[in-house]
Amino acid sequence: MNIKKTFQDSERAVSPVIGVILMVAITVILAAVIGTFVLGLGDQLGQNANAGVSIDEPNSSYVTVTLVSQGNVDRVIVNATDSTGTSSLEGVGETVTVKHNNSSVQIIGDIGGEKTVLRTYEP
Repeated sequence: MNIKKTFQDSERAVSPVIGVILMVAITVILAAVIGTFVLGLGDQLGQNANAGVSIDEPNSSYVTVTLVSQGNVDRVIVNATDSTGTSSLEGVGETVTVKHNNSSVQIIGDIGGEKTVLRTYEP
């Protein structure tokens, strides 16, 4: 029995199998990328709201929110969750003081009408 001939015969089948696996993998990846562009799934992604706010508590009933950085938001909405009202910040340096009545206060970023919670203050 010739050992060299036995190993050479078994190695020849490895190359075509690997080639077929790589071709199938490339085809699947290519189909997924083309399908994403054709179906427009990439267009549905929105921007993440990004703004810098500073929160201070001057006393136990009120919270002061200052817009430090505009980021990519059109405006920042300060919302007391106990329905005491909402306020809006549209420029850097603007400050609003909200009464929270021991409930949370949400800071919401607005980008073209799409609202995202930036931060929540819990007393």
